[in-house]
Amino acid sequence: MGELEHKFEVEIGEKEGKQKLPDDVKEELKASGMMDEKGKLKLKGVSPKMLKKMKQEFVACPVLKEDIQFIQCFVCPNFQSRVMGKVLCKGDPLK
Repeated sequence: MGELEHKFEVEIGEKEGKQKLPDDVKEELKASGMMDEKGKLKLKGVSPKMLKKMKQEFVACPVLKEDIQFIQCFVCPNFQSRVMGKVLCKGDPLK
């Protein structure tokens, strides 16, 4: 298997405590079935322990030009893969 096509390699950082997802991201997650009506995340293939860790992580998004929660990055169409503390991002403009 060859290397995934990506424009950016973004470092994953960590913040103490919980971060709040923006309301528009929550609506998108609910619409795609990744979050239930109570606001609990349901990501396939992600253990509860890993999900807890992901909630404390953030990335400096090169497309949005701001720090965002890793979960927002994980569900983004530009997300390629997570490799050794970095995210591979396609870098395409978002609608």
